[in-house]
Amino acid sequence: MRERRSWLRLTEIFYSIQGESSYSGMPCTFVRLSRCNLRCTWCDTTYSFNGGEKVEIEAIIAHVESLGCKLVEITGGEPLLQPAVHDLMSQLCDRGYEVLIETSGSLDISTIDARVHVIMDLKAPGSGEVDKNRFENIAHLRAKDEVKIVIADRVDYDWAVASVREHGVLERCPVIFSPVHGQMPAPQLAAWILEEKLPVRLGLQIHKFLGVE
Repeated sequence: MRERRSWLRLTEIFYSIQGESSYSGMPCTFVRLSRCNLRCTWCDTTYSFNGGEKVEIEAIIAHVESLGCKLVEITGGEPLLQPAVHDLMSQLCDRGYEVLIETSGSLDISTIDARVHVIMDLKAPGSGEVDKNRFENIAHLRAKDEVKIVIADRVDYDWAVASVREHGVLERCPVIFSPVHGQMPAPQLAAWILEEKLPVRLGLQIHKFLGVE
């Protein structure tokens, strides 16, 4: 039975430009929850690993409403570590928000509200967390969801290509290959994708180019 809590441990709420996924470039409210069960080598939000403030779900929703944006992403950390995130997402959906969740793919996604758009990572070897992938999650992805794989080098790229083919990911939902910012040259990754003729999207973290959060 899912743990029932009226609060979540929250790192921050902010309004910015969506920098990743198929929603890249869209204004978006971000709800960043605290805690993460992974320690990816290239993580750029390590400040969310610990701490955070205990905030009532009603207060989180009130803050979201005050920002006036109907697109909301729940992120972390790893938001699925806190069972009450399901209540938050469902309540936001009930109020007419378009809700995204960004998750590492290491935890079960099968109980996420069907109205929520799932952005699920598969962790390549360069992340240091490749053994944490929960490949059984792929069966729960729908056409509106998407898979993101962060690529640090050619080893990661070859792993990503083999994995999406082996697990039939492209037959289920869109796939994004995203270069590690400042480490994997985007033109090189683009060239590999073109050479492979693989129907994946090249995803750049545009918020970093814009100098925003």
